[in-house]
Amino acid sequence: MSNQIILWSMLIVPWITLFFMKKKDIRRYAPAGLFSLALSSIVIDAGVRLGFWTIRETIFPLNEMLSYLYGLFPILTMWVLKFTNGNFIIYMITNAILDIGFSFFLVTNFMPSRGIIDANVTGFQDWLLALGRAAAIYVYQKWQEGEPIRLRTFGLNLQPAATKPMLKDKNKDNE
Repeated sequence: MSNQIILWSMLIVPWITLFFMKKKDIRRYAPAGLFSLALSSIVIDAGVRLGFWTIRETIFPLNEMLSYLYGLFPILTMWVLKFTNGNFIIYMITNAILDIGFSFFLVTNFMPSRGIIDANVTGFQDWLLALGRAAAIYVYQKWQEGEPIRLRTFGLNLQPAATKPMLKDKNKDNE
């Protein structure tokens, strides 16, 4: 199979899968998909400029950007958010598993062996970048939905001092 077929399929096939998603879910998760596209564009462009990646082959309209950036990233983000809705731990575990396959197989092995890119980063470094992007995308989705972002830390009820209930003075009650 030629590299052009691989690159074009990474662009087109994910968009076809949106026919299986409900329209309300597409409207709900499309902003996060676009945010992942923008964030990944910045990361990949910075990586090209800093020498992390050297892109050898692209499809026609995309110059120095890989096709999976415009197909696979935003659509996969929408699907993962749909199936892990509201559960940060499950979302990060799912992303960690998917990003292991992406970072260790696709970016550092498959695409360099085909001559599509030259990766000058290890799979682990790429995986850490992907996990950072995933966390930022989750925070963006929660912000987009208007939900407050709370850190649940082992059952502690952390809140500002102004909202804590007043403590009763036991000495005044005894008088």
